[in-house]
Amino acid sequence: MLSAMLTDRRSRFRGHLQRQHALENLRFIRETMERSASFTAVPGWGGVAMGITGLVAASIAVRQSSPRAWLATWLIAALVAMAIGATTLVWKARNADVPLLSGAGQKFVLTLSPPLVAGGLLTAALYAAGMTGILPGLWLVLYGAGVITGGAFSVKIVPVMGLCLMSLGAVALVAPASWGNWFLAIGFGGIHIVFGLLIARSYGG
Repeated sequence: MLSAMLTDRRSRFRGHLQRQHALENLRFIRETMERSASFTAVPGWGGVAMGITGLVAASIAVRQSSPRAWLATWLIAALVAMAIGATTLVWKARNADVPLLSGAGQKFVLTLSPPLVAGGLLTAALYAAGMTGILPGLWLVLYGAGVITGGAFSVKIVPVMGLCLMSLGAVALVAPASWGNWFLAIGFGGIHIVFGLLIARSYGG
């Protein structure tokens, strides 16, 4: 009787260990897949809306008579575009059941952010130094760099968009400062719209 009880307990214990081992294996597989997966919730239609915001900002900024008013126009547009991007990103991630705070989603957000923060800090410093003519090229280069680094964890078309933005910014840095607003219209307006449409068509909105 005692022997049978001990055998039964050993059997249940072995079964418990096997279940625990299976759960750990599943957890490891899930975490590995999350780390290796691409972040597919980049919002295409959100990108189009951000591009339209860029075109509107360019049409307003070109009519401003002072660097301060010009800069204020683009900063307001940047805040609007960021709100659109963040809202549509969360919306698409939820609809696609893609996590934002872990795996590829977390890496996408974390690697996109530092160049944007650097751009904000340099904007303040260059404006204080009276060097606003550099800002269009600087914004495009840094934003493009962020899109490339974030896009390393996303679908292939995203880094291509970042490369286009960086290339345009590089040209803007050596072009006459008076052309800066047009470079911004092409980059934050046109490129956003074109790639937004491509993403929406290929990756579901």
